Amino acid sequence: MVDRLVNSEANARRIAMVESCFGTSGQPLNEQGRVLVGEGVLTKMCRKKPKPRQFFLFNDILVYGNIVLNKKKYNKQHLIPLEEVQLSSLEDDGQFRNGWLIKTPTKSFAVYAATATEKSEWMAHINKCVSDLLRKSGKKAAETHAAVWVPDGDTNICMHCKKSQFTLINRRHHCRKCGKVVCGPCSSKKVILQHQSSKPLRVCLSCHDEISSAQTQPNDSSGNLNTSLKDRTNDSSGDDDSDEDTDDPSIQTHPSATETMTFYEGGESSNGETQAAVDVPADNAALPSEKETNSSLQHPTDSTPAAVDATPVTPSEQ
Repeated sequence: MVDRLVNSEANARRIAMVESCFGTSGQPLNEQGRVLVGEGVLTKMCRKKPKPRQFFLFNDILVYGNIVLNKKKYNKQHLIPLEEVQLSSLEDDGQFRNGWLIKTPTKSFAVYAATATEKSEWMAHINKCVSDLLRKSGKKAAETHAAVWVPDGDTNICMHCKKSQFTLINRRHHCRKCGKVVCGPCSSKKVILQHQSSKPLRVCLSCHDEISSAQTQPNDSSGNLNTSLKDRTNDSSGDDDSDEDTDDPSIQTHPSATETMTFYEGGESSNGETQAAVDVPADNAALPSEKETNSSLQHPTDSTPAAVDATPVTPSEQ
């Protein structure tokens, strides 16, 4: 199916539309041999709360961004090479249903689809693209993946010392190795995590001790084990999540009940059913209620939108 779409006009138009929706905030996507396999809205578990994100699955990369104006404008573009991706299904847990983990060496996070059918479709298409890519390139799947960050709201006290309570002054931090929410004193060390960044990253004391004990070479590339966090002014591994709180509520239009998923088969579109996947407050709702179902998503054909400003994102940001 993908091979048939490589040189098709329909595929070229779809990729051009995605580029225009990101404007100058996004990277060029029209490369030789690239195919847009599918697109849709998934609820991404961000640091503070779940939020709707527009995802685009290509045969070699996964792209997602913040929804500024539905089907017309997106920003905060993230590109993930598929050869680094590994998926892990999540069991339904209360309000969080139809979810799975997207894991890469530099960043890992949870997403939730509208229904079990959509979850199955997404995971099947992503896994097929990954396996095809690895087979053609002869590369091996990544063995090391970044930790999934524990959401801020999951704990009010440090997960390391179990004592320090978080306040407006006592900020939450995340260990880049285990993903736990910890206080400043319990994450005062930095180490180099080779798969995430060439710069030392904040880790909790437990992970620091674990890495220290595993050191066998004194001049190992992870040598900055005892670097303290006295100066974080230019630290690109800061706790601010650039994927967070960037939606403009005054202009954002969230997807309606009939607009969640489209996969392209031989030039045509294949749409999944729609219903609620995650119970999100109304002002942040990414997905529809169960009463609003059984309509398909039509691929946007609107004119090219205005460009949005570019904002660089570092791999270590969650």
